[in-house]
Formats: sequence, structure tokens, C-alpha cells
Amino acid sequence: MASPSLWLKRLLPQGLLGRSLLIIVTPLIVVQLVSTFIFYATHWDTVARRLSLGLAGDIGAVIESMRAFPAGESRLRVLRIAASTMDLDIRFQDGGILPNVPTRSPSGIMEAALYNALTERVQRPFRVDTVSFEREIAIWVQLSDGLLEVFVPRKRLFTSTTYIFVLWMVGTSMLLLGIATVFMRNQVRSVRKLASAADSFGKGRDVPNFKPEGATEVRQAAQAFNLMRDRIRRQIQQRTEMLAGVSHDLRTPLTRMKLQLAMMGEVEGRAELDEDVAEMERMVEGYLAFARGEGGEKAVECDLGALVEEVVARFRREGRDIDLHVEGDVAIPLRPHALSRALSNLIGNALRYAGHVWVRVGRRADAAEVVVDDDGPGIPADKREQVFKPFLRLEVSRNPETGGVGLGLTIARDIARGHGGDVVLEDSPLGGLRARLRLPV
Repeated sequence: MASPSLWLKRLLPQGLLGRSLLIIVTPLIVVQLVSTFIFYATHWDTVARRLSLGLAGDIGAVIESMRAFPAGESRLRVLRIAASTMDLDIRFQDGGILPNVPTRSPSGIMEAALYNALTERVQRPFRVDTVSFEREIAIWVQLSDGLLEVFVPRKRLFTSTTYIFVLWMVGTSMLLLGIATVFMRNQVRSVRKLASAADSFGKGRDVPNFKPEGATEVRQAAQAFNLMRDRIRRQIQQRTEMLAGVSHDLRTPLTRMKLQLAMMGEVEGRAELDEDVAEMERMVEGYLAFARGEGGEKAVECDLGALVEEVVARFRREGRDIDLHVEGDVAIPLRPHALSRALSNLIGNALRYAGHVWVRVGRRADAAEVVVDDDGPGIPADKREQVFKPFLRLEVSRNPETGGVGLGLTIARDIARGHGGDVVLEDSPLGGLRARLRLPV
């Protein structure tokens, strides 16, 4: 069972914009609730009580005036004065009796205040109807000689300040929330741009025009990213140039050694020396291939399926047996020459040790995959990470057809990781080894 804190984390917004707005909105809502409570508990209650006391006082004054002037013409004059000066429509039923019906409990602050005020100021049996009439409130008061009917306009008991206050609170809150949303969106946009630039650079794509913007802290992070990007580029360039230079320098003495061996004729031990020189040449070529894999090739939008088809076609022209299946178009930014070298290494390794190879290309969730299956002997699970180390070979023979240099898988993984992806080895359902190349989309 999940803990309350875990449930709370799931309910809270996950993005920076949502959390920032929550930090702004939460105090705003609390302030509005407190203000509303204070308003309803003090201001509205006070206004309702004073309006109700004023109305009840007017009705009480009319009743006392009718008692003071009981004659017919005087009583009518009192009722006319009440109608003209107190905004009350009063009628008197001589000998009328208040209906004996159950008294409805008051609902709302205004109605409760009116009941209390009539009880305090009139001090006679009464009944109030606030529902039957749209613009008026009816009040019946039982007098000793009849029934007094009073029709009061609702505006005497209800004030518009309540609605104005509510509209003011809601309006200002929405305005402040809108302004905060605009400002926070601008701040979050700079963070998103920084995250997008870091993600693109991690996938091996160029980020040439990234400019620091936003708040001071975001600008500092963006400047740190630019410095890190430049340092990584310099390190890669220096490493590439060093490997290329070393490999190029080694070719000269190797060429001299090959010439000297050719001039020696058939002597004892020449075959072993020829094999050593050939192996050194393969290692130098491996160095150069490794250096080229980290070169400055730019990423362009490419169809991964078409690229794999080109690589497979080259092997098929050599008479190799490869089954290829491409699941639709998979267009992503790639460095085509580098990735072609990685695919050639993966497929070439499978063909070197197996009789048949299956290649599948498709999109899986947020990544594109190239799966290479074979029916060869495979690689033990505890040695699958070791084979990615440079110059490590499980096949220790000097045979160039089976041994290799030990850089094929290293170059393949290095190129894949340069694209932000990876190469992993697994058990193949066909009995051999499965190489899975994943690239982010």
C-alpha cells in the first residue's frame, strides 16, 4: 500500500511550470478563503443584521402608529405615509388571523437576521415568505384586531456589495494568475531550451546557435553547458587527431618492413614475420577506423531503414545470406557514414561466426532499433561486456578471417553512444547471438 507522501507526489504537478504555478496559486487561494471567511463572518453578517433591524424597526413603528391612531381614516393615513417614506406596501385585514402552518426554518444569513430582528422589534406572531414572490418579501404580523400584510422590496434586505466583493476577489485572482503564468512560462522556456540543447548534444547532434537566456541562474547553467560542450569537442578532436597521427606514423615503418621482407627472399622465419606485419597493418587500419568514428561528421535527417538496406546490399553482393525486414520509415538525425560503419561491424561479426543472419529495423516506443540475429555459437553472458573493450578478442587465432583486430564492437558501440544510443548483446531466439542497436528518436 502506497504511503500518503507517495500519493501526494503523484498528485502534484511534475513539470517546473506546474509546480511554480502551484507555489503561487496555493497562497493566493488561502488568502481568498481567509478573506471570504472574514467577510461572511463579519461584514455580511453585520450588514444583514443592520438591514433587518431597520426593516423590523419600520414595521414596528407602523404597528405602534396604528395603535396610536385606531380610527379608520387615521389608520389609512399611517399606511400611506409608510408606503411613501419607508418603501413598504402595507395592507390590513380587519379581523384576519395568521394561518396556523408550520414555521419554516430560516435559510441563509439574511433570512436568519430578519427572523431575529422581527422577534426583537415587533414582538408579535409573524410569518415570513421569501420564496413565493420574485422581487418582494411578504411578512404577515398578527395584531389584536386583524392581520397586517407587509410587502417589502428585496433590495431593502440584500446588498450588491456581496457580489461585487466576490467578483473583485475572483477577478483579481484570475488577473494575477494570468500574469504569473505568462512570466513563469517565459522562465520555464529557457530551462526547456537548455534541456533540449543538452539532449541534442548528448545524441551527437550539433547545437551551434544555443544562446543563454532567462534568469541569472539559468544563464549560468547555459554558460556552463557551452563551456562543457566546447571542452568535450576539443577533447574528442585532440583524441581523434592523436589516433590518426599515431596510425599514420606507423604506416611508414610498416611499409619499410614489408619492402625489406620482400627483398629477403625465402629465409627461415619469414612467414611468421609476414603474419606479424599483416597483423600490425590490420591494427593500424583499426586505429584509423576508430579515429574516423569520432570524426567531425555532421548529423543529417536520414532514413535508418534505407541505410541498413545499403549495408546489407554490400554484403549480399559478396554472396552472404542475410534476411532483412524493415518496419516502415524510420527517419531520424544520423551521421550516415559513421553509422554505416557501425552496422557493417555488427553484421560482419555475425556473418563471421554464423551461417545465416537476420536483420530487423523498426521503431520501438521512443527509440529506433536495429536487431541483428544469427545462428552461430554466441557469446557467454559473462563475457558480453568484455568484448566491447578495445583490442579484446575471444578468438585468439591470427587468422584475419576469424580473429580480427578487436575493435569492431568497440567502434560500433562508440558510434551508437555518439548518437545518444547504445549497443547491447543478448541471447538470440534463433540460437546464436543478438546485437541490438538502439538510437533515440
